[in-house]
Amino acid sequence: MSHPSRSSLDRRQFLGATVAGAAVLAAPAVVTASKTDSKTIVGQGDYRYEVLHDWPQLPDKYTWQTTHNVAVDKAGNLYVIHEGREELKDHPSIFVFDADGKFVRAFGSQFQGGGHGIEVRQEGGEEYLYVCAYQQVKSFAKLTLKGETVWQQFAPMQSGVYAEGEDTNPQKVWGRNRFMPTNFAFLDDGGFLLADGYGSFYIHRYDRDGKWLSCFGGPGDGQGKFNTPHGIWIDRRPGREQQVVVCDRAHHTLQYLTLDGQHVETLSGYGLPANVDTWRDLLLVPELHARVTILNDQNQVVARLGEDVKRVTSVQGIRNDRAQWLDGRFVHPHDACFGQNGDIFVAEWVATGRVSKLQRLA
Repeated sequence: MSHPSRSSLDRRQFLGATVAGAAVLAAPAVVTASKTDSKTIVGQGDYRYEVLHDWPQLPDKYTWQTTHNVAVDKAGNLYVIHEGREELKDHPSIFVFDADGKFVRAFGSQFQGGGHGIEVRQEGGEEYLYVCAYQQVKSFAKLTLKGETVWQQFAPMQSGVYAEGEDTNPQKVWGRNRFMPTNFAFLDDGGFLLADGYGSFYIHRYDRDGKWLSCFGGPGDGQGKFNTPHGIWIDRRPGREQQVVVCDRAHHTLQYLTLDGQHVETLSGYGLPANVDTWRDLLLVPELHARVTILNDQNQVVARLGEDVKRVTSVQGIRNDRAQWLDGRFVHPHDACFGQNGDIFVAEWVATGRVSKLQRLA
């Protein structure tokens, strides 16, 4: 999930950036099913999926405006946030679709022009949305599933890393002393971590009531320091020690850290990894360099889906030209999440927006 104005590695630059080992590991080929059933299948073995591009459809009164992130609730509803356009202040930034891809509702116009991260979290017997926004919005919020605001916050000035007025007068200004939150990870104690992926590069820790507690990370060359810590997750897969996973995007790596931010290990071989999700013993990594990677419980790559890395990173203009998009291939996966049955939903950072469903076949 990268964006038009960036400091260290912006969206205008990333296609020319080094793939930094993104092709180090051999990727399973995209396999297309026979023409008789006209299905597009990606993956192999236990990791085969039917690809349904543009799976959810919007009513005519709304438009896709660069899709960013996706999340699924217990009922199977899909929540999609897009960046939106700042000048279209009355247009919603969040769309909800049912398990069949039919439109349910829309809300979130307060995030227009900066919509970014979205997650569903269960607290007690109720589910909530956590949303963060960058650009001129520079805030994060807790919402009900229908879009009512529980609370909304701005830059944590008590951290000591932000410019004066960053919390009271947010503007579309980039820099390491600016607040540009990108994604959340949820802790067992009810608190959460918030990644300032485009701003300070710090990870902030909050308690269950949204009170700031501490931070770790910041800009640097790795091992607990970051260059665009864009995605974040708590890896709770069975048999593994609970740890934080950070997509250190511009370094093309995943960093594993303890819950208090101490570096454990770094996984390389990615092309601008954007976020993380888990299901059973699998870990899911959408990469802006044109593929979605699946790892097993030993963090070995078992599938790379929809790979089109060489073409997308060498040909200009694909992002803005649907005529160059290929069935079963991705352009710029910005987020991906699992459904409860192991299906995968992928949101791509492309001009008109695109959300695909990968229907699990195994």
